Amino acid sequence: MSKIETSDYKTIKSALVNRNLKQALYDKGKVIMDGVLLTLHGEEHRKRRKLEHKIFQRDFFKYYEHELFPKTLNETIKPFLNKGSADLLDFGYRITMNLTADFAGIDRPKKTPEETEDLLSLVKVFSQGATLVHSKRPHDEVNKEVLMALNEFEEKFLSPSKKRREKLITKFKNNQIEKNELPRDVLTVLLINEDKISLNEDLIKREIAFYLQAGSHSTANSMTHALHEIFIWGENNPSEFNKIKNDSLFLQKCVHESMRLHPASPVAWRKSECPVKLDNNIELDKGDLIIMDLHKANQDKKIFGDDSDIFNPHRIVPKNQFLWGLTFGIGLHMCFGRDLDGGIVSNENTDPNNHQYGIVTLLVKKILDEKGSPDPKNKPKSDLNSERPNWGSYPIIFGEKL
Repeated sequence: MSKIETSDYKTIKSALVNRNLKQALYDKGKVIMDGVLLTLHGEEHRKRRKLEHKIFQRDFFKYYEHELFPKTLNETIKPFLNKGSADLLDFGYRITMNLTADFAGIDRPKKTPEETEDLLSLVKVFSQGATLVHSKRPHDEVNKEVLMALNEFEEKFLSPSKKRREKLITKFKNNQIEKNELPRDVLTVLLINEDKISLNEDLIKREIAFYLQAGSHSTANSMTHALHEIFIWGENNPSEFNKIKNDSLFLQKCVHESMRLHPASPVAWRKSECPVKLDNNIELDKGDLIIMDLHKANQDKKIFGDDSDIFNPHRIVPKNQFLWGLTFGIGLHMCFGRDLDGGIVSNENTDPNNHQYGIVTLLVKKILDEKGSPDPKNKPKSDLNSERPNWGSYPIIFGEKL
């Protein structure tokens, strides 16, 4: 097997939409990633994606953002405001975990801090297992922890959630309730399985665990990166900082610019299923691996300008290009949560009062509205357990700086 590395934007785009290249980044994380949607290929992937796409519709994202999310956001941030400080990663995980649990179909009936802490600790272990390829910890040790976490997750959260949904599905099939009375989440879709695809208990467990970790891990990190860039930009451009705080459409552009510079996964791996020819005369034999540097590709000067390596929310991109670059992927493996996290791209006709901004922009706006700023007494620290350039902690304070 040969390995080919590229950071060329055009080449990567052609690879991401090539149906003869199979997802390979998560092969080492099979304990949690084996058979989940992200790692499937071909017809099996098409069928599962079609089934689960019933949840991920733009109308529901907008409804969730405008009607449901604000209440959850205010409830989650309240203890941090009372304390006067927070760690952005901790806050981000807590709010996005609840969001993702709603979509995945995991009930939290007690609504207690202890219950939240239990689920949060499990989700963090799942994240370590999914990103095992970049972990600096012993892989066997991480895999053992993931297996234990999956078993605990099944007992405490998944089984009760399944039982409640199975009862409702039975009522629906017996014409006792309407379909719109069923929970609108991934677990319900998998259990009712109208498309009759092959799913076993372990696969459903991994799929739901995958959704929990993917949604919370990437969103929490995206929020933290965005705020870091905005804090620095505000210090260097004080006149612009008020625009960031008072113009939500401009704030969304700031978030998209940060997403470009900090893709959730800095690389994408694909393995060829047969001989493949890509742009720039790249040829792959069957079984060859292509490693694509999304981080560098998102800084392509031909597309994003001579200052492509810095944060510039005023950036203008060519037509048919997204400000976030390749961060959400393209093609069949484009991130399901793109519109949920990033919102809808605005234009000159966008009504700021009736716009879908995306969860990350709403989180950043809330922190800024509450006068959040870096804690001068506690500096942020990088995540030392991963090769991914993420923060391990990012302390902030609310109100005026001490």
